[in-house]
Order: sequence, then C-alpha cells, then structure tokens
Amino acid sequence: MSSRHAFVLLDRDGTIIHDRHYLSDPDGVELLPGAALGLRKLRESGFGLLVVTNQSGIGRGYFTQEAMHAVHARLEEILRAQGVVLDGFLFCPHAPPKPGETGCDCRKPLPGMGNQAMQHYGMVPEQSFMVGDKACDVAFGRKCGLRTVLVRTGYGAKQEAANACAPDYVADDLGQAAEWICALAPKG
Repeated sequence: MSSRHAFVLLDRDGTIIHDRHYLSDPDGVELLPGAALGLRKLRESGFGLLVVTNQSGIGRGYFTQEAMHAVHARLEEILRAQGVVLDGFLFCPHAPPKPGETGCDCRKPLPGMGNQAMQHYGMVPEQSFMVGDKACDVAFGRKCGLRTVLVRTGYGAKQEAANACAPDYVADDLGQAAEWICALAPKG
C-alpha cells in the first residue's frame, strides 16, 4: 500500500503508449512523445501514478491476462529506463456487456477501478486526476471525483472535435497535461 494520497490515474493506450488494437505483444509497446517526460514530472511533483485500462481483449478471448501482464512489464521496463516508476496497474478484463446484460463495475466509464485505487492505494479523489484520450476516461474520472484531462493523442483530438466530453483541461500530450496538473498541485 502506498502512502501517497494524490494520484494521477492514466489510461494506457493512446495516452502513454501508441494504441495498437488489442495489444498483446510486448514488442508493440511504444511510448508516445511527451509521455516519459510528463510521467517523470508528475512523479517528481509527488504524485502516485496508476495505469487504469480496459482490456476487453481478455474477455473476448483474444489474449490472456498473462499476455497483458507481459505488455505491462515491458512498459515498466521502458519507463524505468526513462527514470519513471509506476505505482501499479488496474485493469478491467471484461468484454462490454451485450444489450440486456448487466456488466461489471470495473469497465470505464464505471468507477470500479477508481474505487480500487482508493481502497488499495489510499487515493484521495479531491487531490487526484484522470488523464486519458477518450470520453469514457473523462466520464470515469468525473464518476470518481477526479479532475480530468483529455489528451489529443490517440483518439483525443477526434473526441475533442466531436465535443464527446467536457474535461477540465485539454492537452496536446501527457507532457502538457503534467504541466497543468503540477501547476495545480499544492506546494510544500
């Protein structure tokens, strides 16, 4: 359990790394421009860093949890080489529910992963943020009581153009998002 209370929750695909449809091969992990710099700045400012990711490919049978963990291990390896350490990964392995089915509560935009962040990591929502490239990331952040940032990487520019969501801030990339978040962080 981390002693940190202020966290930045981060979508994975399209926010930290290039979005590769149903990524299951660690060799496909490639950081987006500005991602390592932004994560390092957030860490240096005292934020905990948690990746929150929908991984419906597991529920659809496209790949296993072990394959996803290998992708996450590769991401951690790449980030460590850039001076960044993540606090952890939270994921939803379920496929979206079919019409008439009741789905899980952990698939973004539902708040299940945010609840896990509060329970397992001690995240305080009022001190924390959500950064992602989709409307579901922004909606998730709002449901968890977090301030939200939409990045224009991944699907973000299209989501912004379509007015698909109303984040607290829109940033070109994770580096710019980190600057805005750090400017709001309490000093001292």
